[in-house]
Order: sequence, then structure tokens, then C-alpha cells
Amino acid sequence: MPDQIITYDAMQLVAYQGEPGAYSHLACKHTFPDLTSIHCATFVDALQMVERGEAHYAMIPVENSTAGRVEEIYRELKRTQLYVVKEHFEPVNHCLIARHDMALDQITRIGSHPQALAQCDGNIKSLGAKGQAMYDTAGAAKHIAEHEEAGLAVISSELAAELYGLKVLKSHFNDSVGNTTRFLVFARQQKMPIYEDGVTYITSFMFRVRNIPAALYKGMGGFATQGINMLKLESYMVNGNFTATQFYVDVEAHFQSPAMQAALDELRFFSEEVRILGTYLADEYRLK
Repeated sequence: MPDQIITYDAMQLVAYQGEPGAYSHLACKHTFPDLTSIHCATFVDALQMVERGEAHYAMIPVENSTAGRVEEIYRELKRTQLYVVKEHFEPVNHCLIARHDMALDQITRIGSHPQALAQCDGNIKSLGAKGQAMYDTAGAAKHIAEHEEAGLAVISSELAAELYGLKVLKSHFNDSVGNTTRFLVFARQQKMPIYEDGVTYITSFMFRVRNIPAALYKGMGGFATQGINMLKLESYMVNGNFTATQFYVDVEAHFQSPAMQAALDELRFFSEEVRILGTYLADEYRLK
């Protein structure tokens, strides 16, 4: 009898990068408990699933409180036409995981995604072990479940240990208490909430200033004048050109508020391009 083929409604799917058990998988489960999470090999694959209409959302990590921004995401933003519709903050409990026959004093190497290695660097060194870069936290757990390698343990989630039949040698292996990753949820259609006074909104956008003296200073001046709180300002080169810089910004404002519109008018005057990625409710984590 042939295997049964299971099909899913794309509107019920959330795409994420990594193997099952990755922190992106946990973020999907916590944010959209009623939807089905589907894993992809790369961030680009997850975004393209949404662009092709094969998934409703993509859950993408953009920064971590310990290791900083996820560099490759900002390079991909200019290539996608998707909108940001939500943010989610996922507390990270990195666990040191190994096969059941391995003891703590047998570990010589610890493998994981470079971000996870950076977030646990102090604890790795305290064990006298060396970090080994792997493509994904949950993928690292899957690897040691399928391949017996002497001295190799991995950093991954408790969910990954459960899924792949491994044991947790140490919980909360991350160096910093409160280690948290911020995720953005991408969709094909913009879902801008209705503007209401007294509600905290985040607007994300990208812009490229004209190549003239003080263009950035003058372009951002409107946000200061209008009393808009800037939460994030990231810069990166465009196509390897040292004279063309793209900026990514998060501000605490609704796109439709009069103050935001006035600030954007000033920014557009000094910019070659301004692209609004989306306005969404501030996550409750921020309000804490």
C-alpha cells in the first residue's frame, strides 16, 4: 500500500529556517499554536515559500540580545517584497546536549550554529572544549543523533533533545541570563492595524539616502523634531558599493500618525528611496 500523501492549506502554514526543534520552530509554536510549522533549509527558502503563496507566514530571526543582529537577513530584505506583520520575542534556553552514552568530562568539541556558539562562548571555554560551527542548532542535534562522533556535544533546544532522543547535560548553557531572540513575521499582504491613540506600534522601513553631505543627519532630523522614538538603525552596503548605503529602521510610531507622516516627508526629501516594510503592534515583551 503506497504511503499516504499529506497536503496542507498554505494559509495554515508557517515557514521557518532550520530542522524541527530549532528556536524558530519554537517561535512558530508559541506565536501560531493553531497553524502548522514547516521547516526550510535557508532563510531565503522560508521567505520564498511565502512569496510563492505556499505558506502564509515566514518566521525569521533578526537579532539576539547577546550575539547581535542576524547579518544575512538584512541583505535579503532588499530582495523580498514581503511585509512585516508581527514581531515576537523568544527567550532562548540553550541546552548542552549529547548522546546518552556521553559524560560531561568526555566533551572536547561543542557544535552548533555560530550565533549559538557566540551566545555560549564563556561556558564552552570553561569546559575546555572547542566550538564547531554547524548550519543549525536543531540540525546539530539531529547530526549527533544520526552519527556517533567521539567527544562531540551540541548546543540546541530542549525540544530538539526530546525530538531526537538525546539527553540534556546542562540547561541554560547560554552565558547571559535573559538571552532573547527577536523574530519578525513576514507575509505577502500588509496587515496594518487601525491607528489608535495610546497604543504602542512599531513601524519598520528601509531607505537609501542621497549621496550628499549630512544627508543621513538631515533626513533623520524629522523624527527628532516630531518626538518619535527610534528603536533601531542598521546600515549595510548595497551591492558592495562603498558609496551606496542602505539603512533599516524600527521606530515607535504608526505609519498613519501625523507625526510619522511629517517625519517621513522630511526623510524622503533627502533619500533616493524609502520603503515601508510594515506597521505592527509592539510585542508585550517590549512593554515589560
